Amino acid sequence: MSYEILIPAIIKAFGGLGLFLLGMIVMTDGLRSLTGDMIKNALMRFTKSPYSGALTGAISTTLLQSSSATTVMAVGFVGAGLMTFPQALGIIFGANIGSTATGWLVALFGLKFSLSSIAMPLIFAGVIGKLFFKGKAASFGYAVAGFGLIFVGISSLQEGLSGFEEVVSPDYFPSDSWEGRIKLVLLGIAATLITQASSAGIAATLTVLYLHAINFEQAAALIIGMDAGTTVTAAIASIGGSVSVRRTGFSHVVYNCLTAVLALSLITPYVFFLEKINPYFLDVSAEIALVAFHTFFNTLGVLLILPFTKQFAHLMEKIIKSKEPSFVRKLDQRLLKEPSLALEVARTSIEELYIGLLKHINFILGDLEQGEKMDLILLQTSLDETQAYVDLIKIQPKEINEWQRMISLVHLLDHLQRLHERCDEDMRRARFAALSFDLHEERNDFCTKNQKIIESITSKNFSLATKYAKESNEAINNAIEPFRGFIANKIAEDKIDIPEGNQQLEAMKWLSRVSTHIWRITYYLERTVMDTAR
Repeated sequence: MSYEILIPAIIKAFGGLGLFLLGMIVMTDGLRSLTGDMIKNALMRFTKSPYSGALTGAISTTLLQSSSATTVMAVGFVGAGLMTFPQALGIIFGANIGSTATGWLVALFGLKFSLSSIAMPLIFAGVIGKLFFKGKAASFGYAVAGFGLIFVGISSLQEGLSGFEEVVSPDYFPSDSWEGRIKLVLLGIAATLITQASSAGIAATLTVLYLHAINFEQAAALIIGMDAGTTVTAAIASIGGSVSVRRTGFSHVVYNCLTAVLALSLITPYVFFLEKINPYFLDVSAEIALVAFHTFFNTLGVLLILPFTKQFAHLMEKIIKSKEPSFVRKLDQRLLKEPSLALEVARTSIEELYIGLLKHINFILGDLEQGEKMDLILLQTSLDETQAYVDLIKIQPKEINEWQRMISLVHLLDHLQRLHERCDEDMRRARFAALSFDLHEERNDFCTKNQKIIESITSKNFSLATKYAKESNEAINNAIEPFRGFIANKIAEDKIDIPEGNQQLEAMKWLSRVSTHIWRITYYLERTVMDTAR
């Protein structure tokens, strides 16, 4: 083939690959906007075990056409305490099965049928929907436009690569031996790292297989490598992430490496089985056999690992231990792509910070049995990090529930910062409140109510926590005026001097201000939960 023909063919093939990737991005964004909340709700609702997690993970990835989107949601659920790590692993395993849907789309519709003539009207209709409609209709239009772009890309890719049909043959690739297959696996991994999307490599592999430029065994090894390559990308992306993200990335790598070894050992038996059933099947429908093999080894890998999910999760937790402060461990920048999840993760971090401050308040008031001395510097750093994280969450006012949750979180952080100041900068008043015999009854009641608030929040009974906080605040405020009169009488009777009396009153004011912050924090914490449930 001359350079005059070769260069345009290469350009067209790469252009087709680019259009395919663009179509996948556009379609995925449209589908995510269209079904994002529904998928998130379904994942939380139906994921009760690793088995149900695998099923929902497979379905959601098929609908979203993005295993990374499903994985991000799973990590967010773990970070927010909405599901356990083993349950999330089920979703991640299932996402591997759902990711094979792209191959079926290409093999069934993109290669054997010329859909470019249909794709153009689809793109036009989708763009019109995106430009002239809003909400779900616009998202649907965006997804349709992406769907059309995929087939235009496949058509261009096929036309570009068809120029190599007589030039490139299976002999140009490593031979069908264990050494050759391993080289092809590495080539598949490299292709995924370059394109940052296994779907593009799978589409190209199916196309060259359809054109008989490679044989089935070589294509199968390439697909296995591309499957493994997605985990390398995920592992690199998880560097510097939260513990949940690092565990997820490492789990992905370990699981997919095991699946790759399994798949390599299955190529020969799979070919033998197909040839026994129909000796001509690989000659006529090799691309169908390839996507079926892709789905088969991913499904088999999931079925083999699921019974041992808890043990697998325990191993990952032992290998990747948490060294971060518990308060900010869940905060991860990658979850900002899903604002509702980021809000929930921030809320649970704030909840832990609040419980830590309540325990510290009880400790400095002398409740050594149920109180706990906390590191105030660590609490302040964690508060600042949480506040910075909340600032990065982008919510539109039209998203009413999320907007209300954001406002409540801002109020929460404001009162938490001020409550922290009361514990840190007003220690003299706090110590006097702890030592004052005259405040003995108020102090004990206050500590008891704080402990009940902690227990109610821990058991997720936020309305009861708000009730206790309000009662505590009202009891303190109702006691202020009688206490002023009591202290004035003691000063008049010369039982205490004026400086000591002022210290007593300052201690009472400290209790009042602290109890007010506690009531407001608990109230807004309940609001964030109510807005989530709507």
